[in-house]
Amino acid sequence: MTAAAGILASSRPAGPSGPDTPGTNDVALPMPPVKTFIVEDSPLIRDNLIAALEELAEVKVIGAVGDESAALDWMARAPAACDLMIIDIFLKSGSGLGVLRAASQAGWPAKRVVLTNYATTDMRRRCTELGADRVFDKSHEIDDLVAYCGQLADGAPTGPAALG
Repeated sequence: MTAAAGILASSRPAGPSGPDTPGTNDVALPMPPVKTFIVEDSPLIRDNLIAALEELAEVKVIGAVGDESAALDWMARAPAACDLMIIDIFLKSGSGLGVLRAASQAGWPAKRVVLTNYATTDMRRRCTELGADRVFDKSHEIDDLVAYCGQLADGAPTGPAALG
């Protein structure tokens, strides 16, 4: 994840400066953190993911659950509370696909990304069809997820990636 930290550090925009802006010296303005909700059934993975994202990207995790039912309950209680949902496919009960479907049907405004160990071409396509903005493989695309979160925090375009 060291590479991701370098990408994030170099991607922060400088604040306003110049002769028309007194008292500024290209100081970076703080960006509001990306309010993130995580749907992940493994407590170890969830805790490590939260720690990594909050350390390496402008992310503030505002909630996390381990199954589809709890995710749907949270969504019903907190409409538009987050900027980003990170969703695993295989959960303790239910499925991340059900969470994606419900978020799409409800017009949930948050970006939705999937983080899974099962990031096959077919699964990526299915997730995209259900409203995922991106799909990341847990085993080797964590740096890409961190970079994506950095882009969201910076307000940079985060268009869909190739289905790969």
